[in-house]
Amino acid sequence: MSEEIRIYVADLAAYNNGKLHGVWIDAAQDLDDIQDQINAMLAESPEGFAEEYAIHDYEGFGGYSVGEYEGIQSVHEIACFIEEYPDLAGELLSHFGGHLGDARKAMEENYSGCYKSLADYAEELTEDTSHIPENLAYYIDYERMGRDMELSGDIYTIETAYDEVHVFWSH
Repeated sequence: MSEEIRIYVADLAAYNNGKLHGVWIDAAQDLDDIQDQINAMLAESPEGFAEEYAIHDYEGFGGYSVGEYEGIQSVHEIACFIEEYPDLAGELLSHFGGHLGDARKAMEENYSGCYKSLADYAEELTEDTSHIPENLAYYIDYERMGRDMELSGDIYTIETAYDEVHVFWSH
Protein backbone atom coordinates (compact mmCIF):
# COMPACT_ATOMS: atom_id res chain seq x y z
CA MET A 1 0.00 0.00 0.00
CA SER A 2 1.55 3.28 -1.05
CA GLU A 3 -0.80 5.36 1.07
CA GLU A 4 0.35 6.27 4.55
CA ILE A 5 -1.94 5.16 7.39
CA ARG A 6 -2.67 8.36 9.25
CA ILE A 7 -5.27 10.27 11.24
CA TYR A 8 -6.10 13.95 11.52
CA VAL A 9 -6.50 14.84 15.19
CA ALA A 10 -8.33 18.10 15.82
CA ASP A 11 -8.32 20.37 18.87
CA LEU A 12 -11.97 20.48 20.02
CA ALA A 13 -11.61 23.76 21.92
CA ALA A 14 -10.50 25.51 18.74
CA TYR A 15 -13.02 23.63 16.59
CA ASN A 16 -15.92 24.62 18.85
CA ASN A 17 -14.85 28.26 18.50
CA GLY A 18 -14.75 28.13 14.71
CA LYS A 19 -11.01 27.59 14.29
CA LEU A 20 -9.33 24.69 12.55
CA HIS A 21 -6.36 23.47 14.53
CA GLY A 22 -5.04 19.94 14.32
CA VAL A 23 -2.30 17.69 13.07
CA TRP A 24 -1.90 14.70 10.74
CA ILE A 25 -0.29 11.79 12.59
CA ASP A 26 1.13 8.49 11.34
CA ALA A 27 -1.17 6.04 13.14
CA ALA A 28 1.25 3.10 12.86
CA GLN A 29 4.09 4.73 14.76
CA ASP A 30 4.77 4.10 18.46
CA LEU A 31 1.78 4.84 20.69
CA ASP A 32 3.79 7.20 22.91
CA ASP A 33 4.89 9.20 19.87
CA ILE A 34 1.26 9.58 18.78
CA GLN A 35 0.25 10.82 22.22
CA ASP A 36 3.23 13.24 22.30
CA GLN A 37 2.13 14.73 18.97
CA ILE A 38 -1.44 15.14 20.22
CA ASN A 39 -0.21 16.78 23.43
CA ALA A 40 2.04 19.14 21.45
CA MET A 41 -0.87 20.10 19.16
CA LEU A 42 -3.11 20.80 22.16
CA ALA A 43 -0.35 22.86 23.84
CA GLU A 44 -0.23 25.10 20.73
CA SER A 45 -4.00 25.61 20.70
CA PRO A 46 -5.25 29.07 19.74
CA GLU A 47 -7.80 28.73 22.55
CA GLY A 48 -5.37 28.70 25.43
CA PHE A 49 -6.24 25.73 27.60
CA ALA A 50 -7.21 22.83 25.34
CA GLU A 51 -7.46 19.24 26.51
CA GLU A 52 -10.02 17.51 24.30
CA TYR A 53 -9.44 16.19 20.80
CA ALA A 54 -11.20 14.11 18.17
CA ILE A 55 -10.26 12.30 14.99
CA HIS A 56 -11.75 14.37 12.17
CA ASP A 57 -10.20 12.60 9.19
CA TYR A 58 -8.14 9.56 8.26
CA GLU A 59 -6.32 8.04 5.30
CA GLY A 60 -5.01 4.59 4.45
CA PHE A 61 -7.50 2.52 6.45
CA GLY A 62 -9.00 0.83 3.38
CA GLY A 63 -12.62 -0.15 3.94
CA TYR A 64 -12.48 0.45 7.70
CA SER A 65 -14.20 3.59 9.04
CA VAL A 66 -12.39 5.26 11.93
CA GLY A 67 -14.77 6.76 14.49
CA GLU A 68 -14.41 10.37 15.62
CA TYR A 69 -13.90 9.41 19.27
CA GLU A 70 -12.20 6.06 18.74
CA GLY A 71 -9.40 5.50 21.22
CA ILE A 72 -5.87 6.23 20.09
CA GLN A 73 -4.68 2.79 21.20
CA SER A 74 -7.42 1.12 19.17
CA VAL A 75 -6.61 3.22 16.10
CA HIS A 76 -2.93 2.39 16.53
CA GLU A 77 -3.60 -1.37 16.75
CA ILE A 78 -5.83 -1.24 13.67
CA ALA A 79 -3.22 0.79 11.75
CA CYS A 80 -0.55 -1.78 12.63
CA PHE A 81 -2.84 -4.59 11.43
CA ILE A 82 -3.46 -2.74 8.17
CA GLU A 83 0.26 -2.15 7.78
CA GLU A 84 0.83 -5.90 8.25
CA TYR A 85 -1.82 -6.88 5.65
CA PRO A 86 -2.10 -3.78 3.44
CA ASP A 87 -4.10 -5.24 0.55
CA LEU A 88 -6.98 -6.54 2.57
CA ALA A 89 -7.01 -5.66 6.28
CA GLY A 90 -9.28 -2.62 6.07
CA GLU A 91 -11.95 -4.51 4.15
CA LEU A 92 -11.59 -7.51 6.46
CA LEU A 93 -12.05 -5.29 9.53
CA SER A 94 -15.14 -3.81 7.92
CA HIS A 95 -16.45 -7.34 7.27
CA PHE A 96 -16.08 -8.13 10.98
CA GLY A 97 -17.63 -4.86 12.15
CA GLY A 98 -14.29 -3.50 13.33
CA HIS A 99 -13.50 -6.44 15.61
CA LEU A 100 -9.73 -6.73 15.37
CA GLY A 101 -9.49 -10.14 17.06
CA ASP A 102 -11.83 -11.77 14.54
CA ALA A 103 -10.05 -10.14 11.60
CA ARG A 104 -6.64 -11.23 12.86
CA LYS A 105 -7.87 -14.80 13.43
CA ALA A 106 -9.31 -14.89 9.90
CA MET A 107 -5.98 -13.82 8.40
CA GLU A 108 -3.89 -16.19 10.49
CA GLU A 109 -6.09 -19.29 10.51
CA ASN A 110 -8.73 -19.13 7.77
CA TYR A 111 -7.16 -17.34 4.81
CA SER A 112 -6.92 -19.49 1.69
CA GLY A 113 -5.42 -16.95 -0.68
CA CYS A 114 -6.18 -14.49 -3.46
CA TYR A 115 -7.69 -15.67 -6.75
CA LYS A 116 -8.99 -14.13 -9.96
CA SER A 117 -12.39 -15.64 -9.25
CA LEU A 118 -14.17 -17.99 -6.92
CA ALA A 119 -14.21 -20.51 -9.79
CA ASP A 120 -10.40 -20.47 -9.86
CA TYR A 121 -10.36 -21.25 -6.15
CA ALA A 122 -12.86 -24.11 -6.56
CA GLU A 123 -10.80 -25.54 -9.44
CA GLU A 124 -7.54 -25.39 -7.50
CA LEU A 125 -9.11 -26.92 -4.39
CA THR A 126 -10.70 -29.72 -6.40
CA GLU A 127 -7.52 -30.53 -8.32
CA ASP A 128 -5.43 -30.49 -5.12
CA THR A 129 -7.77 -32.79 -3.21
CA SER A 130 -9.19 -35.11 -5.88
CA HIS A 131 -8.16 -37.08 -8.91
CA ILE A 132 -10.41 -36.14 -11.80
CA PRO A 133 -10.45 -38.48 -14.77
CA GLU A 134 -9.54 -36.61 -17.94
CA ASN A 135 -12.77 -37.60 -19.68
CA LEU A 136 -14.85 -35.98 -16.89
CA ALA A 137 -12.84 -32.78 -16.40
CA TYR A 138 -14.83 -30.86 -19.03
CA TYR A 139 -18.11 -31.53 -17.22
CA ILE A 140 -17.14 -29.86 -13.94
CA ASP A 141 -18.64 -26.41 -13.39
CA TYR A 142 -16.18 -24.71 -11.04
CA GLU A 143 -18.13 -21.46 -11.05
CA ARG A 144 -21.16 -23.19 -9.54
CA MET A 145 -18.97 -25.15 -7.13
CA GLY A 146 -17.46 -21.92 -5.81
CA ARG A 147 -20.86 -20.28 -5.56
CA ASP A 148 -22.24 -23.29 -3.67
CA MET A 149 -19.31 -23.23 -1.21
CA GLU A 150 -20.03 -19.58 -0.49
CA LEU A 151 -23.82 -19.98 -0.28
CA SER A 152 -23.50 -22.97 2.06
CA GLY A 153 -21.39 -20.87 4.43
CA ASP A 154 -18.25 -22.96 4.07
CA ILE A 155 -16.28 -19.97 2.80
CA TYR A 156 -16.65 -16.21 2.52
CA THR A 157 -14.94 -13.84 0.15
CA ILE A 158 -13.74 -10.28 0.10
CA GLU A 159 -13.24 -8.61 -3.25
CA THR A 160 -10.62 -5.88 -3.17
CA ALA A 161 -10.33 -5.18 -6.91
CA TYR A 162 -11.28 -6.50 -10.31
CA ASP A 163 -9.98 -10.08 -10.57
CA GLU A 164 -8.93 -10.05 -6.90
CA VAL A 165 -11.03 -12.30 -4.67
CA HIS A 166 -9.71 -13.22 -1.21
CA VAL A 167 -11.09 -16.51 0.07
CA PHE A 168 -11.51 -17.48 3.75
CA TRP A 169 -12.79 -20.67 5.34
CA SER A 170 -15.69 -20.03 7.74
CA HIS A 171 -14.75 -22.80 10.17
